[in-house]
Amino acid sequence: MKAKPSEGPFRIGKSATGLGLFATDVIEKGKFIIEYVGPKITSEEVERRRNTRYLFEISNRWTVDGSPRWNTARYINHGCRPNAQATVSRGKIRIKAIKRIKPGDEITYNYGKNYFETFIKPMGCKCVSCERKRAKIAAE
Repeated sequence: MKAKPSEGPFRIGKSATGLGLFATDVIEKGKFIIEYVGPKITSEEVERRRNTRYLFEISNRWTVDGSPRWNTARYINHGCRPNAQATVSRGKIRIKAIKRIKPGDEITYNYGKNYFETFIKPMGCKCVSCERKRAKIAAE
């Protein structure tokens, strides 16, 4: 199933970390936002790849390669205090709101400890909550 950018209450836009997904309408807590889609690849294929961005593990055996641009959910960035959550059920990755998201808010979910430690922490987290924390410390 290919997701089209116009499907859903969101738009792709400029974010502090590059491109992000932003709400265009109110998204109520508990509401489905979008499915993370792409070809399923085996764990062995994951090990052979050099670029592991956009890979979302759904089981010990299978991973979704979310790199195709038609996977609009790939634009959802990491957030240490996210407003959405990814859940895996029956091989599908569904993103839903865990709090009310207002128009203009960036949609984020926590990418998990392994991804954070490998990719985000070495460069410093640029999510909204971490940026606010750094600004507050700098102001003191």
